[in-house]
Amino acid sequence: MSTAVLNETKAEAAFSGQAPIFDEFYAENKIIEYKRHRVRSHFLSRLNPGSHILELNSGTGEDAIFFAENGFEVHATDISTGMQKQLREKAQSLITTGLVSTELCSFTKLEELQQRGPYDAIFSNFGGLNCTKDLDKVLASFDDLLKPGGTVTLVIISKFSLWESLLLFKGKFKTATRRWFASKGYPAHIEGNWFTCWYYKPSYLVKRMQAKYRLTGLEGLCTIVPPSYIEHFADKSPALYRKLIKLEDRFKESWPWKYWGDYFIISFQKQ
Repeated sequence: MSTAVLNETKAEAAFSGQAPIFDEFYAENKIIEYKRHRVRSHFLSRLNPGSHILELNSGTGEDAIFFAENGFEVHATDISTGMQKQLREKAQSLITTGLVSTELCSFTKLEELQQRGPYDAIFSNFGGLNCTKDLDKVLASFDDLLKPGGTVTLVIISKFSLWESLLLFKGKFKTATRRWFASKGYPAHIEGNWFTCWYYKPSYLVKRMQAKYRLTGLEGLCTIVPPSYIEHFADKSPALYRKLIKLEDRFKESWPWKYWGDYFIISFQKQ
């Protein structure tokens, strides 16, 4: 078994194990609500009515269901059997009407995808693509699946996080610097299931997409607003939280803030 496949298998085990409680765990996290709103607004602004979307790392289907309920057709893929099971249970009525379809498929093996479109858009949220060191190969596989003029919107965990770096002042050196020294990946875990995460800069994607795609958007996500793992921030400091949201909305596409988020949202259009 190759290293890449082994890591995906470990990640699949980690996320499948959490599938039954995944939605409950994040349901009341206001910063996750904020992140979803930001990502969805960015993506919606680039979609035409009735677009057919290929979603990678669909998880339990929160985004697939949202887009389907807003009139889009979504083919939701994931390597996690547990996540796909949760998705099918939640989206049964949308599956019946044909607005949502599902397929167990790794984003590193999109050449094996059964429903090949071509699609109007490809979408991946919240850093699922950071589970591979071969992101270049994943990006290259989009060509056969996307229509000319189609949109790619990806949410990637960034190489540098301002908030995470500030943890140096709290003495959390390992956490504050983990992205700085992770060229060979960084070990991550969910409830004892370990896998490797790789961090990327926007320039990595731009360089590999520029021959066939045009960059149409780049935003920092949780650059000024704290990351969602800083628990209860929004509840403890609601006035400050609202101010930070206003600041991030103002500067999300500006230098250097678009490069310093916990994530970045990046979009391309196929030429």
